[in-house]
Amino acid sequence: MAKKDNRFEVIYKDGSQLMDEGLRQILVDKETGVHYLTWKAGYGAGITPLLDAEGKVVIEKLEEKLPVS
Repeated sequence: MAKKDNRFEVIYKDGSQLMDEGLRQILVDKETGVHYLTWKAGYGAGITPLLDAEGKVVIEKLEEKLPVS
């Protein structure tokens, strides 16, 4: 079976699971360009789309993939 590329890329990481405030990360979905904020501490975790100052979802424009000839 061919190796599948990871769909999400971590672009920011802060904190630690060993500290009370937990681990915060910003992930980018490589297929849609949507940014997500994740938080994990102890047995709890959360994920939400990252919003800009106007309340709109942060979406990174992705490069169009050209067909390989």
